[in-house]
Amino acid sequence: MADNYQPDLKVLKPYLAIGFAIFVIVVLAFGATFIVQPGHRGVLVTMGKVSPFFAPEGLGFKSPFITTVIPMSVRQQTQAMRAECFSSDMQQVNIDLRVLYRIPEASVVKIYKDFSGDPFDSLVSPRVNEAIKEVTAEQSAESIVKKREEIKTKALLLAKKKVGDLLFVEDIVVQNISLSKELESAIEAKMVQEQEAAKAKFVQQKAEIEANTVVIRAKGEAQSIVIRGQALKQSPALIQLQIVEKWDGKAPLVVGGAGGASGGTNIILPLGQMKDLPRE
Repeated sequence: MADNYQPDLKVLKPYLAIGFAIFVIVVLAFGATFIVQPGHRGVLVTMGKVSPFFAPEGLGFKSPFITTVIPMSVRQQTQAMRAECFSSDMQQVNIDLRVLYRIPEASVVKIYKDFSGDPFDSLVSPRVNEAIKEVTAEQSAESIVKKREEIKTKALLLAKKKVGDLLFVEDIVVQNISLSKELESAIEAKMVQEQEAAKAKFVQQKAEIEANTVVIRAKGEAQSIVIRGQALKQSPALIQLQIVEKWDGKAPLVVGGAGGASGGTNIILPLGQMKDLPRE
């Protein structure tokens, strides 16, 4: 009867074999391929042995089941850190930093083989910390606060030298410099005094400049009066020329000098001033 029908295993065996083969092929295909994401390089480790060549981003092939691909970022990364330093005057200075660094692709295999853990913790942080301490040890606490950009520049150059070409330290950003409250108050008071002194000096210089200007102006006016007096003495007609230049167009009045026609000087007066002349 139909209910007692049993499939023939001999007929199913070929299909089962084909299905198993397809499954194995699929597993092997997935096990033999890998994908490296953008901005990363792959380090191939086969049974504990590291390949000397890194895998670029994209699709790659490896030995299935026995090879592991470790991704390593080659993008620029940023990490925060704090450096506890001492200045040249033995004051404690805490500096909060942000370090920008990048692993070059030529170093991914060496860094994975020779340094354990995060590359920042094992390579960057200790050397940047050392560089900051060396630079701040040469400056007073007040100079560290005032010259933070100079401190950053020197520390960056020194950190790059210490790290070398194995890893690139792109930049160091000084976010905050912390001093003791007593030291901060002392530095602030000193800066206020310096500003007040600079203001007083400016006021003094301004007063001196104004006084010198007054003296120069007075000398100039005195010399001008002397020159005009000499000019009038040498050329009496100059007075008449000035009157003509300032004449407003009204009919003038000529007043003779004390010497008459043969001596003295004739003065030209506007008619409007006739009423001011004394009457005989």
